[in-house]
Amino acid sequence: MSIPALVRPRPVHRASDLLAAYLPGSFYFSSPRGTLLADGVHSRVRAAGASHARAAAEALDAAAAAGVPDPVVAGAVGFRPEAESGLVVPSVVRRAGAPAVVRAPEAESGTSWTLTPRPEPAHYADSVRRALELIGRGELSKVVLARSLELAAESPVWVPALLARLVRADPAAYAFAADVTAPGDPAPRTLVGASPELLVSRRGATVLANPLAGSARRSGDEAQDRETVARLRDSAKDLGEHAHTAGQVAEVLGRFCTDLEVPAQPEVIGTPTMWHLSTRITGRLADPAAPACSALGLAEALHPTPAVGGVPGPAAVGAIADLEPEDRGYFAGMVGWTGLDGDGEWAVTIRSAEVCERTVRLSAGAGIVAGSEPAAELAETGAKFRTLLRALGLEGAV
Repeated sequence: MSIPALVRPRPVHRASDLLAAYLPGSFYFSSPRGTLLADGVHSRVRAAGASHARAAAEALDAAAAAGVPDPVVAGAVGFRPEAESGLVVPSVVRRAGAPAVVRAPEAESGTSWTLTPRPEPAHYADSVRRALELIGRGELSKVVLARSLELAAESPVWVPALLARLVRADPAAYAFAADVTAPGDPAPRTLVGASPELLVSRRGATVLANPLAGSARRSGDEAQDRETVARLRDSAKDLGEHAHTAGQVAEVLGRFCTDLEVPAQPEVIGTPTMWHLSTRITGRLADPAAPACSALGLAEALHPTPAVGGVPGPAAVGAIADLEPEDRGYFAGMVGWTGLDGDGEWAVTIRSAEVCERTVRLSAGAGIVAGSEPAAELAETGAKFRTLLRALGLEGAV
């Protein structure tokens, strides 16, 4: 009679405990699917110009052979495919369920901040006009233009407290904190945020993507928000912008899936600060064992979607390089994790900031299409800053 192999159950933790245990240098990721906290670095994943997914698969195999329990690849990848990445195989991984809904802690008060827009609002509006000229000439259908705010505090920013406020303000968001320290940084640098947008999730052969495009500010007044949602549902501009993004995501996933379900019309979802047109796209993988079909492989194939780049993709990325004076870094990139079995989750790094000691750099973008108005796009980026500004106690600053 054969004796069945013993299976060690995963440790059971509470999501609140993992959030409380996060310290700078760790990796944190939470979503409606669950919470993951990873510590230590067993190895670093270096793609060296090749596929991140293939390099990750090799690193995971090596980690499993070395006896690392529950090996995952976790971290962030910048906006540009050739940009920096901070992917590692952690030494220790702890998991828990999804964050619970609790009263969000108040943002710290009494801190003095200096705010510097990059670029200045007038310069951003001018970039929108230049983008509209490209669209008018038929060179682009859509391009997403971003701007940043650089904040300087009088004392170092404590990232664990900022992360906790973001998670508790919106437990359904894809919240994250990842070490992205680069050579030359004067202190550790952390990418932290609470994204509303799932790039892709994989569980077994089932994949899910949830592109967002077409947005409006949430006011907090019930009657006004009902009117805003109704306008968003009927906005030809926003529906057209959303169709670009959802169609591209469906086309890419269709290369890997035997079945794909794409709703005919988007729905409207809300965050504490914004309303978004949303399409949940689900599919079944044809070959789940292929490295390209891992969660990271699918994320790599999708990134950057038209929600953060534009249409056509290569031309839009080139236009962004010309029109945006600041490099995006990790903004509009992707952050998440992939396990040895290929499962995992990757979110788009929007509603995010890079924190380095006393400085916080947050970014926001708006999709420019025919009919866009520079003042409205400037206002939209300002509304999107509110997620981080609220967590910093600065919501009324812009």
